[in-house]
Amino acid sequence: MKKLLASYGRDDEFRAVAEQIILEEEQKNNRVLARSLRQTLDHASNRAPPPRALAPLIPFPDAANDFVERVEPEHKGDIVLSKANIRIFSGLIQEFRRADDIRRSGLPVRSKLLFCGPPGCGKTLCTEIFAGELGLPLFVVKIDRLISSYLGETATNIRKIFEFARKQPCVLFLDEFDALARSRDDTSEHNELRRVVNSLLIFIDRIKPKGFLVAATNLDQSLDPAVWRRFDEVIWFEKPDREMIEHFLALKFKNIKTAFDPVSHVGSLDGYSFAEIERICVQAIKAAVIERRKEVRELDLCHAVADEIRRRSGTARLQHLED
Repeated sequence: MKKLLASYGRDDEFRAVAEQIILEEEQKNNRVLARSLRQTLDHASNRAPPPRALAPLIPFPDAANDFVERVEPEHKGDIVLSKANIRIFSGLIQEFRRADDIRRSGLPVRSKLLFCGPPGCGKTLCTEIFAGELGLPLFVVKIDRLISSYLGETATNIRKIFEFARKQPCVLFLDEFDALARSRDDTSEHNELRRVVNSLLIFIDRIKPKGFLVAATNLDQSLDPAVWRRFDEVIWFEKPDREMIEHFLALKFKNIKTAFDPVSHVGSLDGYSFAEIERICVQAIKAAVIERRKEVRELDLCHAVADEIRRRSGTARLQHLED
């Protein structure tokens, strides 16, 4: 209650504390009070902007401190998604906000998500924006620290982060998930990593997060076949089509003065990822800044595209040498 009063006037923090109070009342089986508080809070939310952050009310546990890092969302909805993914995420947000009603009807709430797709297509950015829209803190798992060379320790480390997610309402993000959930049929992997996959499958099966567990991979073909059914939703992030590229260019140049129409270059960017297109846009804008011009010229964008083609060519040669 002291936190609630102290956060008065700061909408994001006020809602975060109110959500925690409602959660505690639900855990005490004070369903009538919790439902009444929820209705009041939702009614108030209709007159205010959606929350952007949730203050952590549960002390950060030392057990998970080495493996989990809190990330403050910096982006506010500036992402381009396919129509199918917009529908999926809208549904997930609505489910989260009506979770009590859904559970009372004896139905499950989706809370374990698997993001798949090539690099640079928005998996990490989408996770950040998703957490902000939900009003939940985002915690990123440090995969490199999680995996230990000591026998049995990796599974113990995984248990710690799942225990943290079970207690703390949050979005827990496991990027490069294939490093943990690699197929047990892969003959190049040793027995210890197979045991890690076994433990991971059990942990995912049993966890009922208060927020969301999000795993992301660029190598979906490397995942163990048993992983897929453990997730409530699998969301695919593909390279943008022409309509999405057009929307993305309009977004990137919306506050930038240009001597041409960037959208006219959609065709030359076909097949590029969002990360590559963003790098092209940034380079074009920087060229104008460096030369102290007030507008971006078409030649700036053409040079930036040429640089990206050169970069791609070098990357392709490196991959060929590695193969």
